[in-house]
Amino acid sequence: MRVFVAGGSGAVGQRLVPAMVARGHQVTATTTRVAKTKLVEQMGAAAVVVSGLEPAAMADAVARAYPDAIVHLMSALGGQPPDLRHMDRWFAATNRLRTDGTDYLLAAAVAAGITRVVAQSYASWNGIRQGGWVKTEKDPLDLCVGTAAHATMEAVRHLEDAVAGAGGTVVRYGGLYGPRAAQHERAMVKAQRFPLVGSGAGHTSWVHVDGAAAATVRAVERSVPGVFNIVDDDPAPAREWLPHLAACLGVPPPMRVPAGVARPPCSTCKAIADTTARPSQPARG
Repeated sequence: MRVFVAGGSGAVGQRLVPAMVARGHQVTATTTRVAKTKLVEQMGAAAVVVSGLEPAAMADAVARAYPDAIVHLMSALGGQPPDLRHMDRWFAATNRLRTDGTDYLLAAAVAAGITRVVAQSYASWNGIRQGGWVKTEKDPLDLCVGTAAHATMEAVRHLEDAVAGAGGTVVRYGGLYGPRAAQHERAMVKAQRFPLVGSGAGHTSWVHVDGAAAATVRAVERSVPGVFNIVDDDPAPAREWLPHLAACLGVPPPMRVPAGVARPPCSTCKAIADTTARPSQPARG
């Protein structure tokens, strides 16, 4: 197939594009930076420099590529310094890509007559904290109302509703690890800005970037509409993975912060501390 990957130079894109090429697909991948076009070409894809927030330019890029399928991996987190206390600021550009950018890409797909669309979403610690321990795709997301993450979760919901509503496939990645992944977590742990909150009993669901890429390849090739959690089988409590990450980086263990102090400003800290946080159930088959 001809596959158009919007945001193909990121952590998942750098594993997905070569995987698609290796399976015989013809790939066109976008980047917002001219400096990354060589990287895209080295992966075996045609490179296009375009912003996901420029609807006319994106529509033109899609039309020129004339793809059979579109993959939405667009994010703006790569160039943003991590800031857990102000997630609304940290994720502002990415939120626009998940809302306006998604709408522009779907409009480009409709104009080009493309019905096969796959988009990345998120399923690491944001399952609703009610009911059973394991969450499936039928369970609602925690919209983090009243926290700085609310706008981010609303943007996630917009992307999922728009893509699934158009008959596309949403792949909810867990927390990414592996080559070029978890850069923000690493930076915050090194700077002692990622505390271990409360008991650290809250679980995080993870997925290796190669697992995320493999699931995305399958989603493109099978074209099954709906929302799918893409996570490892073993969610890990923060009291285990956070000190382990610090040890791997050769830095002191994370400082401990009482849950009551961390919860008001930081929804991520709440999820890490909360003993009722829920990991996601991985998609099967």
